[in-house]
Amino acid sequence: MVELAERLGRAASVALVLPLLPRPVLQTTEALAALGTPVPVRAVAKLLGAEADRGPLASVLRTLADHALVWPLPDGRLRMASALHQWWRAPLGLEARLGPLLSDKSSDELRKILETLGRPLGKTKQDRFDQILEHHRDASAVRALVDAAPGDVRTLLYGHAERASAVGPAGSTRYADERWATDRALLVRRHYGSRTSMPAEVTLALRGPDWRAPFDPLPPRPDLHRLTVAEVEGEAAAMAAELTGHAAALLAECARRPPVLLRTGGVGPRELARLGKAAQCPEPVARLVLACAYASGLLAREGETLPVTAAYDVWAAQEPAERLVRLLRAWWTLGRTPTHTHDPAGRPLPALETAPPAAEAVLTRHALLTAAARLPVTHGLRDPAALGRLIGWHRPLAVEHPRDATPFAALVREAELFGVVARGALSPLGAALHEHGPGGSAGSADSGGALADSARRLLPSAVDHARIGADLTAVVPGVPSARLAAVLDSVAVREARGTASVWRFSADSVRGALDGGSDERAITEELTAVAEGELPQPLRYLIRDTARRHGHVRVAHAGSVIHGVQPALLAEIASHRKLARLGIRALTPSVLLSGMPLEETLTALRAEGYAPVGEEADGTVHAERVERPRAGTAKAPALPRPRGPRTGPAVRTDRAPVPDLAALAAGLLAAPDDPLDGTPYLNRTEETLAERCPPHLSRGELRRLTRALDAERPVTIEYAADDGRTVTHTLSDPFLDPPDLLGRCPGELSERAFALDRIRSVVPD
Repeated sequence: MVELAERLGRAASVALVLPLLPRPVLQTTEALAALGTPVPVRAVAKLLGAEADRGPLASVLRTLADHALVWPLPDGRLRMASALHQWWRAPLGLEARLGPLLSDKSSDELRKILETLGRPLGKTKQDRFDQILEHHRDASAVRALVDAAPGDVRTLLYGHAERASAVGPAGSTRYADERWATDRALLVRRHYGSRTSMPAEVTLALRGPDWRAPFDPLPPRPDLHRLTVAEVEGEAAAMAAELTGHAAALLAECARRPPVLLRTGGVGPRELARLGKAAQCPEPVARLVLACAYASGLLAREGETLPVTAAYDVWAAQEPAERLVRLLRAWWTLGRTPTHTHDPAGRPLPALETAPPAAEAVLTRHALLTAAARLPVTHGLRDPAALGRLIGWHRPLAVEHPRDATPFAALVREAELFGVVARGALSPLGAALHEHGPGGSAGSADSGGALADSARRLLPSAVDHARIGADLTAVVPGVPSARLAAVLDSVAVREARGTASVWRFSADSVRGALDGGSDERAITEELTAVAEGELPQPLRYLIRDTARRHGHVRVAHAGSVIHGVQPALLAEIASHRKLARLGIRALTPSVLLSGMPLEETLTALRAEGYAPVGEEADGTVHAERVERPRAGTAKAPALPRPRGPRTGPAVRTDRAPVPDLAALAAGLLAAPDDPLDGTPYLNRTEETLAERCPPHLSRGELRRLTRALDAERPVTIEYAADDGRTVTHTLSDPFLDPPDLLGRCPGELSERAFALDRIRSVVPD
């Protein structure tokens, strides 16, 4: 329990939880920091202008207690975690109290202040100090003093109190005005050249007894309009289907021709434009799909290219809902906003940028769905961009991107592309993601239940039949199945994608299928199997005419020509068993052909309008099949560990399921050998450390060091060196040899001894 309390009270723990709290909770902690704890609840309520025992403030205080940030004492006062005090440097714009500001002043300086104020001078420095404090604690006396000041000084002081910010360095205001205020301790300069500070007592006095700290218990009310569930689902289904179709086309292009990476990492604008043009996919969608596909293991870096993995083949054969869910899971935990095209400095960003992912992106994404989930069920926002402004209330510490036209515009657009948000409201898919997705409010990863079911209800099954018309087009209303897309791609050219896909047949596209090894009968049977009804007569004629002309001219592999005047000798060479590996073939009794390369001959003849067919060295037809490269492993890529919020350590975005916290708490409370209840130490090592180590080490630190010694595992300590500095050492194979702690530092062969009584702290694991 001691160690748990230490960990919860640490600044790193506070920094992890604050980005998850809404604005009224943070406003309450700022008010508590300004008042100083412990403090009565009624004092906090008065400062915030709220009711003490019920209403929003009571709910906020429960939230703070649940997060071990603020808790009530037995006498009813509130105490705040000490690390939370450090978070607010000047809570509510209040700087240091007058006492600390005057603590360095000499007795003569205090006497001059009292003379200016017209107060009794006192005999000792302490008397003078107390006289000044007593005067400034009287708010009416401070206001009367300021009201009697010259006009410019009065404006300066009241403006400072209202702005709730520090006065700038010397020279930023008129020297005479500042001098008037500093002579009366209304502003205090600690040392020459430093900026002046207004004591907290003066600031509160000038703000007046009716001043209240900011407190916004309710989120801002945006402009709403009434929606039906069918309208939201229809819009979400259309967007999700379009994104799934774009993803299938883009990754199919990556399978055909893997993108080339920049030397500095990522996919450059030229390669991104090629992918978008080939897949008929807008650039923001291409960036989003590439990032999610890489994070989910469908793409992998291999040298300077980005080929698909074997997992892509499984993904491409799945239903549209399953494809969408895999990409959506990756987006939910993605450590960046991939549709940002420029960094904060305005420099262009490649797709799949190599910068370390940031946990702020994950937290902001979760905040977006939290804000959307708080909207009325039957209403949506008239302007979906207002969702970004709601994030500022639900997650005030979320960082906006300076390149966004409206707050979090890129993030809102990504949610719309996935169908998570539709028409300014949370879709059923978004609700399932928020409730059951990794890191959602349920706290555990959805195992394919609610999220997958919602996606299946939203997206219909893949279409496995096409409507082939007499105009030589094939139309697929919906997402085509992998088999249907493969058949149509082999014999036609896709012209349109999205909610409906269109292919067009031509002589060149049919010839491409024939070049791949098919014949007229095979092509006709494959198209008949996927067509709704009979094949149109114009398409049958096109296939028949193209197949009839196909192969009239044949081109064989050749490297040289062997000829002579003795046909019998040439026949002997052609039939010689040991020369069979050369693939020599007689064209006529007097000619053996092995001429120009096959590719050059085929290209030249086709450029003139012929339809030649390639031929192998043994005389068989050469089928021109395109090899589809695959990455060497199907394992998902190892993503860099994301950085934590700017105010704290790393935050994990791939959270494990949250355990039963109530059971853990019960176990901690029932555990024996708790120093808090006076039970004697049962561990001899811990007993020895308690006797030898300095008294300022906490019980948690002693136990941490005990566990490291008993398990012989590394431990990090802060140690007082001979010169008085505090140095951090990490010791491997620690050993207790009272009064010393022995261990080996990194890079050192021999052990070193550290006196137990000079250990300042034991750093947590």
